[in-house]
Amino acid sequence: MNNVNIIRVFDIVGGGLCVSSDDGQLVHDQIAKLLREKHNVIISFENIDTLISAFLNAAIGQLYSEFPEEDIRECLSVENMTPEDMELLKRVIDNAKIYFENRKNYDDAWKIEVNDEE
Repeated sequence: MNNVNIIRVFDIVGGGLCVSSDDGQLVHDQIAKLLREKHNVIISFENIDTLISAFLNAAIGQLYSEFPEEDIRECLSVENMTPEDMELLKRVIDNAKIYFENRKNYDDAWKIEVNDEE
């Protein structure tokens, strides 16, 4: 991997609130495109005031369904996150890895829980 690209979350979402999974999807799409092109990516959370797991699940968590963990660890980094937000990101990543390693089992269990046969 080469070429370092900085993704400024504030610029993508248009402000300091990262609470929407739709906004997270916008960030994800830019990250995924760059990773597919074999670029290194820095995600800047500068000027972000509020960050929730729904945003991070969409923006970063789902990358674990698309790329090997080693590639993500090697090519993706974050900067300008508070310690609390770093803890939240760690939980999102841990949960994403567990889910995507056992996706069918989790989906089947959910279908049983909500009585959904499809």
